[in-house]
Amino acid sequence: MRVRLTPKSAADRVEGVENTAEGPALKVRVRAVPEKGKANAALVSVFADWLGVARGSVEVATGGKSRCKMLAVAGDGHRLAARIAARLAELPG
Repeated sequence: MRVRLTPKSAADRVEGVENTAEGPALKVRVRAVPEKGKANAALVSVFADWLGVARGSVEVATGGKSRCKMLAVAGDGHRLAARIAARLAELPG
């Protein structure tokens, strides 16, 4: 799953989908600062909670030091895709 991370935000939340140079990405904001992996750890936590999966099943696969990252989620791909689609439909706008 491609995400665009915004650290040092007012709240931890998933906001929707945003177009990036790499393609559409899930827009995620976290309060953590981008130091020593804190923002990435917060991203994993926020995304796992949003998706309803264990934090241990989500990892930053690529883009560890970039705003645009790829997250890998362990589990059944079809079920995860359906869950992501349902969660996206719940987001405003």
